Amino acid sequence: MTFVQLIDCKTSRFDEMNRLMDTWVERTRGKRTATHSVIGRDRSDDSHFIEIVEFPSYEEAMRNSNLPETDEVFREMVALCEERPTFTDLEVVRDEQLYTANARRFFEILAMRGELPPLDGLLAENYHDHDPANEQDTIGMDAMRREIEMWRSAFDFAFVIDDQIAEGDRVCTRWTWKARHTGEFLGIPATGRNVAITGMTIFRFGEDGKIVEGWWQYDRLGLMAQIGALDELET
Repeated sequence: MTFVQLIDCKTSRFDEMNRLMDTWVERTRGKRTATHSVIGRDRSDDSHFIEIVEFPSYEEAMRNSNLPETDEVFREMVALCEERPTFTDLEVVRDEQLYTANARRFFEILAMRGELPPLDGLLAENYHDHDPANEQDTIGMDAMRREIEMWRSAFDFAFVIDDQIAEGDRVCTRWTWKARHTGEFLGIPATGRNVAITGMTIFRFGEDGKIVEGWWQYDRLGLMAQIGALDELET
């Protein structure tokens, strides 16, 4: 689970502090486990600063803290502060940016070549999938893996993410799917044709950032036409 550390300090020597942070980045290059850092200044007190540092997990944050370079920079930082900095450790329980990134990652994994990687880092075990093209909803990670493998065995494909909107625990992704028909699909032998369709997916996320429910809307009829499934009906 994502972990965030807030570092609260007061200093009238911010320029020196800023250079010190640059020094820390250089000293820990290739070792640092922080993924994102933001420094904010208090509008009501020019000497009051808060740094927000994000890590993939608490364990990664502790590994970062235990670096000798981090300890050296911390002692130099204390010398620049008017009072000893305080630290607040936060476990992230909701992060819309995380949800958006995980939705994007899901589409990337679907299109990966080779064996389908594990999905337990992205999907909840009891994931519930709504696809109007299926007679019944797909429920459970194992069932969803079978559904995904059906598509992967019939097409070499990739998703282009056209747009994403996040609100609360839901992320809506508008996408374009581009593929080559390389295997049997719903009884239709491989045609080798290049196809493309557009669609949208809404994912609902749990507090741990995993997808717990999904709703799909896409041009299934357009896909069937492109692989020749409607040719006999047109003649």
